[in-house]
Amino acid sequence: MAIFIENEVDAKFDFDYKDVIERVINESANYVGCPFEINVELTIVDNETIRQINKEQRDIDNPTDVLSFPMVEYKEAGNFDFLEEDEPYVYEYFEPDTGELILGDIVISSEKVYSQAEEYGHSIKRELGFLVAHSMLHLFGYDHMEDDERVVMENKQKEILERLGITRE
Repeated sequence: MAIFIENEVDAKFDFDYKDVIERVINESANYVGCPFEINVELTIVDNETIRQINKEQRDIDNPTDVLSFPMVEYKEAGNFDFLEEDEPYVYEYFEPDTGELILGDIVISSEKVYSQAEEYGHSIKRELGFLVAHSMLHLFGYDHMEDDERVVMENKQKEILERLGITRE
């Protein structure tokens, strides 16, 4: 498993943020039953940087808390069967040297982690874990555009964090 974490703004946390990120990524993969070793890149930035990325990629000129850039196009969220078929196109999803499934990239605003933790009344650790779990579900093909999808994602995020003991308390 390859997890690459880049803290571009040297954001300070009073806990081992890399450990939290790695644990949430691993638990998310276990939770959805991913049968492959995975490759994920996560970058921590400031509001201005995430605003620029959001504008370039989504044409939304505002900072956001997290952006997900999935590399895999799932036929069904969390279903990996099509990747086990012997079709030539699936090989584009795997790192040739390691055989890891390249899930995609995550970009998180450290400023939003802090402000949303305060706004929602929970710890910074919980907010960071939540944003990583949320983004990982996007990398596994889940979305929240419709109400039923939103409920599914919310429940999965909560269960992933509960398994790790990262709660709102």
